[in-house]
Amino acid sequence: MTRHRQTLPDDYFAGIYASDPDPWGFTTSPYERDKYAATLASLPRARYRSAFEPACSIGVFTRALSERCDRLLATDPVAAAVAAAGARCADRPGIEIRQGAVPAGWPEGRFDLIVLSEFLYFLAPADLADLARRAGEAIEPGGDIVLVHWLGETDYPQSGDGAAEGFIAGAASFAGILAQSRTDAYRIDVLRAGTGT
Repeated sequence: MTRHRQTLPDDYFAGIYASDPDPWGFTTSPYERDKYAATLASLPRARYRSAFEPACSIGVFTRALSERCDRLLATDPVAAAVAAAGARCADRPGIEIRQGAVPAGWPEGRFDLIVLSEFLYFLAPADLADLARRAGEAIEPGGDIVLVHWLGETDYPQSGDGAAEGFIAGAASFAGILAQSRTDAYRIDVLRAGTGT
């Protein structure tokens, strides 16, 4: 299988949502349900002050994550996904949903939790390096960064393992590995800022 060489463009994802409002089965998939539970269980702290979740899609995990956060900013590049996430989370005043893509549209502000779930492999290596740099500028000292990656075969610019290892290497100057877990389907890596090399 030949990998894409460039970061997948926003219109690639817009086309996916145009044909299916829940293209990855976030509301119905046992894989997603189990992965969400494992991701929440991996969070080292019971509560966070200010969290950032880019590529939030239709907001299923966003809603669950918000129960652990005083404030949660979630973004997605696709307008239809942002609208669905906004509707799903409308009764949660601590959630803000915005349209935007990272790394170029990385928001202002500092966070004590950043969740990077199942999208880093859509990025070409140069964009992944840029994203790691921006995460380093945005994460508060002692804050946590959680990486979640599917491990199946794709034609994305990077594999799940490649994307996770690429981010971990790019973050080595400001964050170190706190915990890692792996199933046949996905891996979860938890990094803590201030423990880098």
